[in-house]
Amino acid sequence: MKIVDMHCDTVSRLWELRERKEEEDLLENSGHLDIKKMRKSGYLLQNFALFVEKEKYGDPWEQALRLYEVYRRQLRLAEEDLAPVYRYGDIEKNRAAGKISALLTVEEGAVCQGSTEKLEALYDMGVRMMTLTWNYPNELGYPSLDSREGRRIREEAKKKTPATGYDMMKRFWNTPQPKGLTKTGFIFLERMEELGIIVDVSHLSDGGFYDVLAHTGKPFAASHSNARAVCPCVRNLSDDMIRKLAERGGVMGLNFCADFLAQKPAEEKYEGTVEDVVRHARHILRTGGEDCLGLGSDFDGIDTHAELTGADKLELLWEGCRRGGFTERQLDKVFGENVLRLYRDTIG
Repeated sequence: MKIVDMHCDTVSRLWELRERKEEEDLLENSGHLDIKKMRKSGYLLQNFALFVEKEKYGDPWEQALRLYEVYRRQLRLAEEDLAPVYRYGDIEKNRAAGKISALLTVEEGAVCQGSTEKLEALYDMGVRMMTLTWNYPNELGYPSLDSREGRRIREEAKKKTPATGYDMMKRFWNTPQPKGLTKTGFIFLERMEELGIIVDVSHLSDGGFYDVLAHTGKPFAASHSNARAVCPCVRNLSDDMIRKLAERGGVMGLNFCADFLAQKPAEEKYEGTVEDVVRHARHILRTGGEDCLGLGSDFDGIDTHAELTGADKLELLWEGCRRGGFTERQLDKVFGENVLRLYRDTIG
């Protein structure tokens, strides 16, 4: 089992701990993901996101740079076990050296502040994948869910009966956003494809997904999104999106976040199960085929999953998929080969 995971928020978590004077590092820590846990499961490659919550920081670009310094420091600390990826050949070189590969990504296109010069600077820093949005509208487009609207509805819901409040939140989570990319967003699509930065449509609105589909030529990714037919939250992809992503040669990554696995009443404690993840995986393979699915755990960016509690527990998912009818060949594809093929086709 050689694992490739398209998304974690470990860099942001380590930065936040450092700000609180509770410093940990990537060699071994109390979070979901570290070198020790990855070694136990047999990781080949981990994407590390520079995640910036746009409205939490006055200058999202400066915050991205602070996170980048954390990432660079962790690479130095773990240099015997971890090495960066700039081109596909680096993955094979790192594998031969017995090292886990680290591929740098950005979660929130607002860090560029509408500037393609900043996008080019990110490429020079090693960024090879970027979500166009997170949970706020920005210079590039609209998200599937707007955190500001969610907070407003949540406050309104508190004034209602539990059943009415739950229905309000369910409608918010399940209503697609038709607004897509801005003019600047289209300019970014073109430049990202020229540079070799994979367009990541996780967190992007429905309108934005179809804008990406219509205005790109290369495969793209939904690094940490599940199937909407299984859990109707709009953070997940519809069946049509899954088919279109697959037809383009793209890959989507299974997200372990319980909110995107099954929809439960707010008062019901729910942390997710392996079978929940397998249910999404089976549906995605039936819908888009066996070449469009990978892993996108969202480790260190989500609450702890009840069973997949960290990077050292991926064997549980492998066994769950095997019991669920996946062949060995399909398992190899989902746990690594599909994402490696995407990288071979896109980052050079």
